[in-house]
Amino acid sequence: MQSNETNGSPRVLISGAGFAGLTTAFWMRRLGYQATVVETGPGLKKGGTPVDIRDETIGIVERMGILDKIRAKALPPRATEFVNIDGGTDARMEAETPGADGTVRSYEIHRDDLLAILFAEVENDVELLFGNSIVELTDVPGGVRASFRDGSVRDFEIVLGCDGNHSAVRRLRFGPESDYSHFLKNYFTVAIVDDTFIAPDITRILSLPGRTLMLNSYENTTDIVLTFHADEEIAYDYHDADEQKRILRDRFAGAGAPFTDMVEKAETADNFYFDKLSQIKMPAWTTGRIALVGDAGYCASPAAGMGGSLAILGATALHDAFVAADGDIETAFADYERLLRPTVERIQTEAVDFGVAMFFPDTEEAIQTRNAYITGN
Repeated sequence: MQSNETNGSPRVLISGAGFAGLTTAFWMRRLGYQATVVETGPGLKKGGTPVDIRDETIGIVERMGILDKIRAKALPPRATEFVNIDGGTDARMEAETPGADGTVRSYEIHRDDLLAILFAEVENDVELLFGNSIVELTDVPGGVRASFRDGSVRDFEIVLGCDGNHSAVRRLRFGPESDYSHFLKNYFTVAIVDDTFIAPDITRILSLPGRTLMLNSYENTTDIVLTFHADEEIAYDYHDADEQKRILRDRFAGAGAPFTDMVEKAETADNFYFDKLSQIKMPAWTTGRIALVGDAGYCASPAAGMGGSLAILGATALHDAFVAADGDIETAFADYERLLRPTVERIQTEAVDFGVAMFFPDTEEAIQTRNAYITGN
C-alpha cells in the first residue's frame, strides 16, 4: 500500500475494489491523481463466473498493457449445450475459433484471474483501505468530504462510486436503490465447486419453465448457476445467506435431479452468492464532484455477459473524457455521460431482448423458441 497524501496532487476516492474500481484507479493515476480505494471486504472479493473480454474492450486492455497477461490466463474456447431433462441435446453453439487471419474476437478469463491482473497494476501506486466503507458524503469547497466507517474523515477533489449494483455511494448521493433498480423477474445464485460433473470446457444449460441450471466446466472445477423466475421481488436480508439458501431450496423443491443435487452443492460452497437479476437505470451518473462507474451507475445484469467489460469500458470512458476536457471536472463528467450512454443503453437492451430470453426462458414456449433460434429451425 502506498499513500501520497502530501505530494500536492489532486485526490480521488474510489469506492469498490472490483473491476470498475481497479480500472478506474489505474486510469486516475495516469491522470496524475492520488487514488484511495476503499473496499468493504477484507480483501478482493473472490468467486463469480468468468469474464468475456471482447470487441472494444480488447483494445482497452491493450492500451493498459495487460492484454498479454489476459491471453496467458485465457480459458480454452467452450461450446454451449442446451439440454433437456431426459438427457438429450436440443441445441448447441460451437466454440468460437480464431478468424482466418488468426484474430481472436474475445477472451474468456476467470474473474479472480482478471481481478488479480488489475490489482497488480495498481497495488503499489494507490492507497488501499480494506475493511472500511463510506458512511457520509458532504460537499465542501473544491471537493467532497468523506466520513468512513472507522470514524475517520477526509477531503477529496472527486469521489467515484465503483461499488456495484448495491452501491453505497449511489444511495448516499443519488437516493435509494429502489429508485433505479429494474427487476428482470429472475433470481440467481452462483457457486464454484471443486468438482466436475460434465466434460471440461463446456457450458451446459438445462431449462424447465421458469427454472434454469447452467454448468460451466473446467479441468477441476465447475461453476453452478441456478436461476428461477419470480413475478414480484422477494423481500429478504441481503446479508443473510441462510435465508437466501432457504429461498433457493423452496423454489427448486420438486424440480428433481439434477436441479436439487446442484442446489445442495451450491449452498454448501464457501463462495455461495445470491441476488436478483436487475438493471440499474439512472437519468444521470454524476452530480457535483461525484460520479458512478460500472454496475453502480448502469448495471446491465449478468444476462448481458458484459459486467466486467462494461466496468472497464466505463472507467476508460471517464479517463478519456478527462483527457479531452483537459482535466476540467464538470466538462469531463458531462462528456462521460453523453458519450458512454448510447453504449450502455444498447447493452442493457440486448441483455433483456437476447440474454434473458436465451438463458432464462420462463415458459415451455420460450424454451422451444430459444432452441429453434439456435438451431435455425
